[in-house]
Amino acid sequence: MELNTVIFDMDGLLINSEPLWNEAANEVFANYNISLSEQDYLLTTGMRTKEFVEWWLGRFNITDVDVYKLEREIFDAVIHRIKNAYIAMPGMQYIFDFFAERKFKIGIASSSPAELIELVVEMYNLKGHVKHHASAHLLKHAKPHPEVYLNCAELLGSHPLECICFEDSFTGMIAAKAARMKCVVVPNAEVFNKPCWGAADLVLNSLEAFDEKELEKLG
Repeated sequence: MELNTVIFDMDGLLINSEPLWNEAANEVFANYNISLSEQDYLLTTGMRTKEFVEWWLGRFNITDVDVYKLEREIFDAVIHRIKNAYIAMPGMQYIFDFFAERKFKIGIASSSPAELIELVVEMYNLKGHVKHHASAHLLKHAKPHPEVYLNCAELLGSHPLECICFEDSFTGMIAAKAARMKCVVVPNAEVFNKPCWGAADLVLNSLEAFDEKELEKLG
């Protein structure tokens, strides 16, 4: 099938929000004497906030805590930070323009809540490009399950084999490949050389590195 659809992850790929999520989590976790390093956060990159909270509460043997309350506190803190910072990743506008010029259908499939996806689309003037978005926040299955990607493809009216996905995390890559989609990974520099990206169709150091030649490789 001919490639005609592109679906982007959001956090860590389109916007440099991972540090803001980390700051927000540390702010909330400080109330429970939990302090996480940057390396700690790499262990849970790509998780939904609920699973992230449950993971670290379990690791620190903290019980009798309202997970949903902590999840909402972290989310509210992230929203506040995103509204007050410019965190577009290099090449974000370029990559949307690239695919729009080639008449690709464009979507976003993120583990973040729909409210946050909509905020980012609004803040960075992406409404003219993004036809649909899908959130894994309330789905039964999170990444690495392919559900959110399959949902986004369905909203776009596309077959999975017509789709290219852009990801920055291992769990996201697995989700995209499980959906039978082409996957371009743009990992954080700290993990760029790890062998775990072997399942990806392309591994790039920036969105700006994707061009017509790379598109031809995928097609």
